[in-house]
Amino acid sequence: MIAIPAGTLLIGSAEFYADEGPVHERDVAEFELDEHPVTNGDYAAFVAATGYVTVAERELDPADFVGADPDDLVPGSMVFTPTDGPVDLDDWRRWWRWQPGARWSEPEGPGSSIDERMRHPVVHVSFEDAATYAAWAGKRLPTETEWEWAARGGLIGARFAWGNEENPRDAVMVNRWHGSFPYRNTGSDGWVGTSPVGTFAPNGYGLFDMTGNTWEWTTDFYTPRHVVPGVPRVDAGARANLLGPTAAPDARRVLKGGSHLCSPDYCLRYRPAARSPQSEDTAMTHLGFRCAR
Repeated sequence: MIAIPAGTLLIGSAEFYADEGPVHERDVAEFELDEHPVTNGDYAAFVAATGYVTVAERELDPADFVGADPDDLVPGSMVFTPTDGPVDLDDWRRWWRWQPGARWSEPEGPGSSIDERMRHPVVHVSFEDAATYAAWAGKRLPTETEWEWAARGGLIGARFAWGNEENPRDAVMVNRWHGSFPYRNTGSDGWVGTSPVGTFAPNGYGLFDMTGNTWEWTTDFYTPRHVVPGVPRVDAGARANLLGPTAAPDARRVLKGGSHLCSPDYCLRYRPAARSPQSEDTAMTHLGFRCAR
């Protein structure tokens, strides 16, 4: 783990998406954060030691899915599937599909494997799956404030985790989508999909993959704007959750960091200020986590 110093974070951004504002200051106490996301190897050791069964592997309760075909109520998870060509980017269902049998150890579904990806971030983990691992490891999940403070690596108000220029000296700094989303990924950063942790340069605190590669869970409940301490909250209603099934606002947590599916023409969220809501019970092929203490 990396020791993260105390300080005052200028959280958020006024440049990109509305839910990243308002920009304001928050004090952060000293804490520790995992150097990189929890890997498949890490999670395999946890499962071997505890016998834990992830949410994606559990039987579904028909009472939670009124009107659904019983034949569809089988364990599984959401898997990204490239389209054959350009599509309407307002409909995420065109590139996400429910895959029976998809789970952390078979991320693309039955027959797929993580044998050659033990140093890649674990995916298909729900909030419960991540929090249970953290408790087993004697840690916890970070807050949104802690996560963003750490991701900035000592920089104040910079667009990216390394500064304001995305590709300084033409260097590729992050695992993101290259090409035309969601049908053509050139893999010009060397990877299509997740990459081994530590592939790209660390930020100023020595943390790897704070942006790109996989989204990461935080403990904060999502609100459509930042809640400023001392300022009365006016809730204009939760933004539609574009990353998974809809849920009550108090059952959605803040994700941070973006992923390998983030593309400048659709999702410029591989930045410290970026955030997105996610249903607690939802697992996906681009969603992982790291632990704090």
